[in-house]
Amino acid sequence: MESSQNPSATATGGAAAMITDPSQATTTTIPTASEEAKQNLTQVINSIQKTLAILHQLHLTVSSFNVSSQLPLLQRMNNLVLELDNLTKLANKCNIQVPMEVLKLIDDGKNPDEFTKDVLNSCIAKNQMTKGKTDAFKALRKHLLEDLEEAFPEEVEAYRDIRASSAAETKRATQAQSVLPNGDMKVKTEMRSASDG
Repeated sequence: MESSQNPSATATGGAAAMITDPSQATTTTIPTASEEAKQNLTQVINSIQKTLAILHQLHLTVSSFNVSSQLPLLQRMNNLVLELDNLTKLANKCNIQVPMEVLKLIDDGKNPDEFTKDVLNSCIAKNQMTKGKTDAFKALRKHLLEDLEEAFPEEVEAYRDIRASSAAETKRATQAQSVLPNGDMKVKTEMRSASDG
């Protein structure tokens, strides 16, 4: 349906409604940067969806074109130009970084989700390599401690005592950081203690 044929679309077509009743007036808060960015992105997405809808309408009009559909075609073309202009203005407010690889995939006619899949697979592979290295160092540490315990049992026992006291001190410091300024514990600690009790 054309926006010129839809009275509700022209009545609300971007003009702000004035509030005449002071009881309806609300205090406005200034949005934070992240809220503003989210709002700008939402506006761009909505504009893209409107543009796609107009393009669909254009396709339908052109595919069944006759002399009587010339005026609706011109109106839809004008709507497309206006919406593309609006989209350009809204896009200038958005700062979205798109990796070049994604654009190349789109140009090649491939699904951009492949980029996400490749990045995730790469992260998984790097994570497995790092885990392997960590496990190797743990095994080396264990092997060294066993060898050192055979050669220097007293020193290894002193080392383990120092390590245990250091671990206990670190745990206490971590728990002290989880206490809020008003004396309450953070949520995770409360959940753990509630499940223990």
